[in-house]
Amino acid sequence: MTTKSAELTDDELLQLLRNERTFERAFRLLIARYQERLYRHIRYMVQDHTDADDVLQNTLIKVHRGIGQFEGKSKLYTWLYRIATNESISFLQSKNRRHTQSLDDAEGSPSRQLLADEWFDGEDLHRRLHIAIGELPEKQRIVFNLRYFEEMPYEDMSKVLDTSVGALKASFHHAVKKIEAVFRPKE
Repeated sequence: MTTKSAELTDDELLQLLRNERTFERAFRLLIARYQERLYRHIRYMVQDHTDADDVLQNTLIKVHRGIGQFEGKSKLYTWLYRIATNESISFLQSKNRRHTQSLDDAEGSPSRQLLADEWFDGEDLHRRLHIAIGELPEKQRIVFNLRYFEEMPYEDMSKVLDTSVGALKASFHHAVKKIEAVFRPKE
C-alpha cells in the first residue's frame, strides 16, 4: 500500500487510521486530502479568513478525536463536511450571541465584512456573487455553497445537514432566485 494521499482510497486511508502505528501518518494524509476543501466550505459559511482558520482547526481536532468512532455508514467526505458544517454553525451562533447587533448596523453585515477582508481578492462579479451569498439566510447559504461550489449531490447533502432532499432543493432554489435578483439589470 502506498502512502501518497492521492493514491489511497478513502477506505485504505481509514484502514491506516484504525491502526495505532500508522494513525498519525494517515491523519496527515487525510489533512492533505481534505484541508483545502474543508477550509473553502467553512470560509463560505463564516466569511472571515481568521474565523475560517479557527473553525477549521476545531473541525480537525474533532475529526482527530472522533475518527475511531466513524462507522463508515456514509462517505468519509460526507462525515467530514458534516463536522465542518456543525462547527461553522456553532461558531456563527456563538458569534451572534457575543455580538448582538441591530438590523440597521450595516458595518457588521456579512457583505461589509467580506469587502473589508484583506484576504478577499476578486473581480467585481465574483465579489458581487459572494456578497449576495453572504446576505442569504444561513441555511440557504450553506445549501448554496455545498451545491454550487462543492457540487455535492443532494443525497450527500441530506446526510451532512440531516435534512430531506426536497427541503434542500427548495432552499437551493430560493437561494438561486435571491442571487439572480442581485444580478438583474436595474430598470
